[in-house]
Amino acid sequence: MRMGIGGNMSKVALIRCESYEYEEVKAVVEKGISLLGGASGFVKAGEKILLKPNWLSADPPEKCVTTHPIVFKAVAEIFKEQGVILSYGDSPAFQSPESAGKKTGISEIAEDFDIFFADFRKGKEIYFDKGVQNKKFTIANGVIDSDGVISLPKMKTHGFQRVTGAVKNQFGCVPGTLKAEFHVKVPDAYDFAKMLVDLNSAINPRLYVMDGIYAMEGNGPKGGTPKKMNAILLSKDPIALDATMCRLMNLDPKLLLTNKAGMEMGAGTYLEKEIELIGDNIDDFIDKSFDVNRNIDRSIKINGGMKFAKNIITPKPYIDSNKCIKCGICVNMCPVNPKAVGWYDGNKENPPTYVYDRCIRCYCCQELCPESAISIKQSIFRRIMDKRNS
Repeated sequence: MRMGIGGNMSKVALIRCESYEYEEVKAVVEKGISLLGGASGFVKAGEKILLKPNWLSADPPEKCVTTHPIVFKAVAEIFKEQGVILSYGDSPAFQSPESAGKKTGISEIAEDFDIFFADFRKGKEIYFDKGVQNKKFTIANGVIDSDGVISLPKMKTHGFQRVTGAVKNQFGCVPGTLKAEFHVKVPDAYDFAKMLVDLNSAINPRLYVMDGIYAMEGNGPKGGTPKKMNAILLSKDPIALDATMCRLMNLDPKLLLTNKAGMEMGAGTYLEKEIELIGDNIDDFIDKSFDVNRNIDRSIKINGGMKFAKNIITPKPYIDSNKCIKCGICVNMCPVNPKAVGWYDGNKENPPTYVYDRCIRCYCCQELCPESAISIKQSIFRRIMDKRNS
C-alpha cells in the first residue's frame, strides 16, 4: 500500500474544542502537537518562524472569515516557549495587512507576545524546480526571510475551489494584487489547484493547525454563515488534513481539487486508509447538514470553441440587487481586461452587471463582496445535467 508523506501513514490530530476560551484552546493545541511528536520536533531554538493565519479580509473574528486570534495566541505561546523568534502576517486581497491584523484581533495579541509583523507588502521571485503547474512565484519577503512557516488555516467553504483549508492558506503568501494575476493566467479550476499545491510545496510549512471550532458554510469564503464544528485539526500533511476537513463536512475528499492534484503530485494523501487519525473519534464530528457544494465537477477549460459551452455549464456569479451597496469592490477585483463585471453605461447608482462572455468564473467578486450580495448559481442546463446524472 502506498503511504503518505515520507512513506509513512499521514497523521492527522483531530481534537474536540467547544469554545474560544483561551485555556481550553491552548490545552487542545498542546495535546494535538504532543500527539504529533511535540513542539521540539517542528522547530529549534533561535530559528525564525512565521505564523501564517488566514486573513482573507479585514473582518472581526466572530464573522468566521479569518483565523481566530485565540488559536493564533495558543500556537504562538507554545512555540515561543521553544525559544524561536516569531513573526506573523498575511496578505489580504485588497486591504492592507496592517488593517487586517488589527481588525482580526491578531495584531494586539502579537504585540503582547513581542511577535513582529512580517513584510507581506513586497516580495521576491523564487524558482521552484519541482513545480508541476508553476515553477516561479513571487513570495512575500516575510516568508522568504523566515526559517520555517506554521500555517493556521480556517475551515471554510469557497466558491472557486469548493472549500479552503491547509493548502490554499499559502496563497496569502503571494503579495496583494499579484494573486489576481493567477486567475487570469490559470483560469481552469484544476490547473489552479495544481498551482496552489506547487505554491504550498515551495513554501513547505512545517505544521498546519486548522481553526475549525467555528467554520463557515454556504456562501464562503467571506459571505457564508458561521457553523459550530468544535474541532481543531493538526497535521504535517496538508492533503490529509484537508481530506479530514472534508469528511467532517460530509464531503467526498476527492471532490476537493487540491486534494486530487496534491495526491497526484506527491504532496500528501486524501485516502482514508492512508491517514492515521489520532485524538478524538471522527464520527462524533461529521455534520451531514453542512452547507457545501457536493456536485460533481463538470468544469470545462476555456479554449477555442469550448468557451461557449463553459459559459452554459459553469455556475455564474449573480448579484442580489437588494443586498448590493454599490461599493464597486467586485468591479475593482475582477482580474480580466476588459472587466467581466462593471457599471452599466457608467451609472453607479445601480448594482454592477456582468458580461458573462468575459467571465472566467474565478469568483473573485463573490469571494470579496462585503455584503454577501454575490452568490454562485447553477444554470438551468447544468441543473438538468446534474439531475439526469444523479
